[in-house]
Amino acid sequence: MRSYPLALILTAALCACSPSDDPKATKPPPPPAAPAPPKPVALAPPTQVTPVAGGIDPTSLAAPSESDNPTIVAINAADFTVTPPGAKSPKTAKSAKATTTKAAFDPLLVRAEALLARARFSPGVVDGKDGTNFKHALAAYRTARGIDADGELEANTLKALLAETGADRPVTHAYAISAADIAGPFAPDVGEDFVKLAAQTEGPRFATPLEALAERFHMSQSLLTALNPDVDFKTAGANLVVVDAEPPAFQKGDVASVQISKADASATAMNKAGEVIAFYPATVGSTDRPSPSGVHKVNGVAHNPDYTYDPKKLAWGPRAAGKLTVKAGPNNPVGTVWIDLNAPSYGIHGSPDPDKIGKTGSHGCVRLTNWDAEALAAGVKPGVQVAFVGIRKAAAKTSSHRV
Repeated sequence: MRSYPLALILTAALCACSPSDDPKATKPPPPPAAPAPPKPVALAPPTQVTPVAGGIDPTSLAAPSESDNPTIVAINAADFTVTPPGAKSPKTAKSAKATTTKAAFDPLLVRAEALLARARFSPGVVDGKDGTNFKHALAAYRTARGIDADGELEANTLKALLAETGADRPVTHAYAISAADIAGPFAPDVGEDFVKLAAQTEGPRFATPLEALAERFHMSQSLLTALNPDVDFKTAGANLVVVDAEPPAFQKGDVASVQISKADASATAMNKAGEVIAFYPATVGSTDRPSPSGVHKVNGVAHNPDYTYDPKKLAWGPRAAGKLTVKAGPNNPVGTVWIDLNAPSYGIHGSPDPDKIGKTGSHGCVRLTNWDAEALAAGVKPGVQVAFVGIRKAAAKTSSHRV
């Protein structure tokens, strides 16, 4: 067994994910006082962008003929004065809603989502749609920056995002699929079948190059295919249109506290002054297995954790199969990183299903996309306060047994 906290073998329990069987870990110290609410603040623009794990390698973006690619040009130019090809003009110069055309994405929303992500106000997957995660990220950004606006994307917010993240930094690029991209290793998608997951000797990997590339560029698979309708994703050398949504990396200790909102399905990171420095969509518990309440602390961080299903601590799953260990991998039930909390069996972790973040329930834990979980993990230290606030809204339309 790997030693904690450098690596963790996760044991299924209340939320089906626990870092240790140590009985001493079952009685956490009394929770500290709740932190003050986040303060609105206009932060200085980031001065340096350092890709985190799974992000874009800048050397791969010396791409061919970007100026000749109409999709790249359209998305990079999308604003409230330029109408991208195939998209409707905003009704007014003030605000814009998602287009009602048959297009699979809105170029202006693709640009806005990427800019929000680069400002550390993540919409989760970039999908070019006016979804709940985008709305929450947009509202959080405007509040943190003191922008007075209605509930829609508007010109002042877009202007602020461009000023903060770099107006001369395009949000879309061309990218050539490499031999490594199609080499794998890949593994069949077996969903939530823990028996089959445990049988994957190299751990749960991506199922296809398309899935791996979408994760790498923080995009939905549907957007990646819509931007590249004629591309064979299994062909090395094929040129893609991809999104650059990489935020500046946190340094250890940048995050002083985290607030988990059950009602808004989000995780908000604050600095020592109580200022909001990051916002992430999250899946927070479920109605039958709620997340904890009150204030807890970070114990430590484990990257690429194993996951253990233990039927002795669960009322669901393949109990007859006995105890099962799922090896590390990007499609591991807890994703690529585990942020351990002093509430026994609970943590903040990644997910094999980035498109479902904020839209399904979990077994009590807090799930983020792998890239958002990695970003948050880079900024926290042991002892960082994690406050759970609010009451979870009614169950989502879809359900999940993910941890």
